[in-house]
Amino acid sequence: MTKKICIVYTHHKLGDLIWQLPYIKAISDHHDQKVDLIVRKKTQTKNIFKDIAHINLINYNDFRKGVYYWIDVFKLISIFFTNKYTHVYILDKVNKPAIAARLSGVKNIIGPGIGNQKKWLTVNKFLTNEDWKMSYSEQSQKLLSINSINLNSIYPEIEVDPKRYEKDHSDLIIQGKKISFGIDSFEDYKMWYEDYFIQLADKLYQKKIFDYIYLICGPDKSYLADNIIKKSKKNYFINCSKKDLGGIILALKNSSFFVGNNSGPLNLAAALKIPSFGLIANDPVDELKFSKINIITPENYDNIRCRERSGMKKLNVERVFTKILEYLR
Repeated sequence: MTKKICIVYTHHKLGDLIWQLPYIKAISDHHDQKVDLIVRKKTQTKNIFKDIAHINLINYNDFRKGVYYWIDVFKLISIFFTNKYTHVYILDKVNKPAIAARLSGVKNIIGPGIGNQKKWLTVNKFLTNEDWKMSYSEQSQKLLSINSINLNSIYPEIEVDPKRYEKDHSDLIIQGKKISFGIDSFEDYKMWYEDYFIQLADKLYQKKIFDYIYLICGPDKSYLADNIIKKSKKNYFINCSKKDLGGIILALKNSSFFVGNNSGPLNLAAALKIPSFGLIANDPVDELKFSKINIITPENYDNIRCRERSGMKKLNVERVFTKILEYLR
């Protein structure tokens, strides 16, 4: 019987999904064939993963709670049954896709098996409850290991053809040297201050490192880009807050490097193989150890999470500027 593989990941953050790319690739390599994905629509995966060679079909599911729980289970059952998967891999501990796979008659259901999920899996090797304290990447690494799946690379990579986005975002195609600033975050305490980005831009501009800067943030944080443009009184900033992920990808692929907060755009830039500098002052740096991000922290950093945005002031502009120049030399 021909194998048909589906991988399910339920988290809603794009950055979290990007971290799973090495493990998706490893499963594809293990079975020597393309895989299908089921993820949340919010990740816009159909757009950004379209050019990844080892990914075939992508389906969306909302993974809701409450009265919608069983509606989403039945949607999953329909997807599994229609595609006749022989293997379903679940890269987190949720029960819903495991239940749906069992009810669909999938013969091989593989997941971490933490908590009640193990009741619905077809394997007999599981992560422990203690393993849930590990990062999502470490959990997936152990999941592959206990199922004898080799991991050839721990670094996320996204293959993409930026020309696909040029028609809808022609305003981003301009002459000159461009860089990108990632100025927002899903969690406010991770955000460097707007004044600091303005000062950093001034210093980089004096060194003639760029002609334009793409300001990357979500529409809900557009005020950050507005503040930077208004307070700086400079015309080299390009506001990308109204752009979809296609526009963001185009901006990143046209940038010589990216500087930004610990958020989705930072992970996206690194996965797109753009030299990336992560501004970390309120997070453990271990969160980024499975990436090629150049991490910039305050001197003598204590590596402890702080949920007060004021902690980002510990990372001063001069240190960030110096670290970037060291890399560029």
